Parts: sequence; structure tokens; C-alpha cells
Amino acid sequence: MPLTVVIATHLEPELLARIEGALPDLRVLYDPALVPPTRYIADHTGPSDWARTPEQEERFRGWLARADVLFDFDRKLSPQLPVLAPRLRWIQSTSSGIGPFLQHTGLDKSGIAVTNAAGVHSVPLAEHAILAMLYFCKELPRLRAEQAAHRWERYCGKQLRDQTVGIIGMGRVGREIARLSQGMGLRVLGVKQTVAGVAPPDLHADELFTPADLPSVLPRCQYLVLMVPQTPATEGMIGARELALLPDGAVLINLARGAIVDQDALVAALQSGHLAGAAMDVARREPLEADSPLWDMPTVLISPHSASTVEQENERLVDLFCANLVRFARGEPLINLFTT
Repeated sequence: MPLTVVIATHLEPELLARIEGALPDLRVLYDPALVPPTRYIADHTGPSDWARTPEQEERFRGWLARADVLFDFDRKLSPQLPVLAPRLRWIQSTSSGIGPFLQHTGLDKSGIAVTNAAGVHSVPLAEHAILAMLYFCKELPRLRAEQAAHRWERYCGKQLRDQTVGIIGMGRVGREIARLSQGMGLRVLGVKQTVAGVAPPDLHADELFTPADLPSVLPRCQYLVLMVPQTPATEGMIGARELALLPDGAVLINLARGAIVDQDALVAALQSGHLAGAAMDVARREPLEADSPLWDMPTVLISPHSASTVEQENERLVDLFCANLVRFARGEPLINLFTT
């Protein structure tokens, strides 16, 4: 029986055509009017106040009732998917860190296979990590202030080469950050759950450690990059104690999830001058509260959870989805299958 795929997010026509041609007799159901409108390229959530008309909702729910495969989640209907989509066997997510969402919606216990987008965002996130290191190493906040004041004062700067970066989370993104960091001449200390039998050079690291080793790793890090998923084990893993272990003048770069860091402790470490800076692509509550002191700190670089989003994202997602479609049709293991 032909598979029926429902597309629950905006896709460009040429990418839709690629999905339609991925398998013989594939049924692909997609209407841009039934998915959230895009605010920017590769926007997979749309405006928070968007909603379908009653007629559109009825049509979309009819599609779900026929779906074997879903490309991305319908955020509002996700908790009801086991009932609304009784034939649904697999969902391809457009995001990587989907664990908390699956737990919140109950899909982690639904029996529906879910694959995430791990690896799709490796390059843009790694580039953002390097940007953040250079931003503070080369003192861009001070240079911008000097430029605004029309002041020409020579100074002595710093170089990134020969400094040490700790990367907590050595998945695909962490490894790409490590690779670029080594290319810049940094020493890389990688932290991952298990290191037995793993050679540091295989992960582009100089040394590898487990989270239990953080008390000895953190004092060596001029830069600390967080790239771990949010789990009960990682929530709050960087608190006041861990921040105090970093050397004076260190920089924290959080590209993971806001819950990984005690945000109040981070504010205190920045206000005291112990940390030279922080680059945050995430916050404990998003959007970041309007009254947060982090907004006005010259030592903080804020990006609105967008470091992973680039113009090529949808193309890479469709590459992954088409490869998985072939595997799914053949009964082969899926790439990036989420497991609890």
C-alpha cells in the first residue's frame, strides 16, 4: 500500500518535489495555507497567534487520519496525534533537541517512531561558537564603544590560538565545534557521557573527560561551550559552583538549552567580573524576560535561539527526510531515531 506523508511545516516547491519523487506511489499531502506562515527562511513554528479556520482545521485533521508519516510536528495537535492519526508510524522532526517536547506531549510513550534533525545544524552552530569566542577574544564590545565615541586609542589585544576551550557534549555539533577550534589553534577538552575506548583525535579533541571530571576540567577552560541535550541529568549542570571553577576572565557559550545553566548564577558571575562574557542563544524562559539584566550587559552576546537557522536548513532537512523515507519503506533502521 502506498505511504501517505503529511507535511506540517512550510517547504519550498522544489523541496516538496524532491519528497514526492523519493518513492514510487508516494502520497504527499501539503498545502501552505494549512501550516503556519513563515517569518523568515526555515521558520518551522510561525507566529504564536496563527490558527487555521474551522474549515482548514477539518481538512488538516482529515489528512492526519490518513497519515503514515508526518514531516514535522503540528505543535498544537501533537498531544492528540495518537487519536487523530491512528495510522501514524513515524514523525520526522525539524529540530534536534526534542526530548522535553516529546515528554510534555506524551509522544515519547505513544509508540510512534520519531527521528530528530541531529547533524543538520552542526555547521551553523559551530560557526556561531567560533564567532562568540572571537567576539570576546577580540574585544568587539569595547571596539564598538570606542568607534561610537570617535576615539582612536591603540591597545594590546589577545589571540585565540593556544587558549583552551571545553566542550560539554561531543555529538555531531560538539565535534564540529572541536574541529573548527583545533583549526584555530585552540586546545580542545571534550566532555561526553562515556569515553572508554574513544580516542580523542577521533572527536577532534586533545583530551576527553566525563561529566564527573568537570571539577578538574573547568579551571582549565578560557571558553566553555555547552552543547548537551536537556535531560534530567543535564538540567542545572552549570550552576554557581561550576561557574566559580572557571578561571577569571572565562567566557560561557550556551548553544544547548537554557535549563542547562543556572541563569541567576550566570548573572551574578558576570556582574562580579569573574566571567569576561557570555554568549547565549537560549534562555531559561524564551523569549528572554524583558527585564532581565542580561539584555543591557556589554559582556553578553544574545541571539534569539537562531544560531542554528540558516538559508540551507530546509534543503538539509529534506536530504535527511528522503534518506529516511527510503529506509522506512524498506524496513531499515531510521537515521537519528529518538530513544529515551
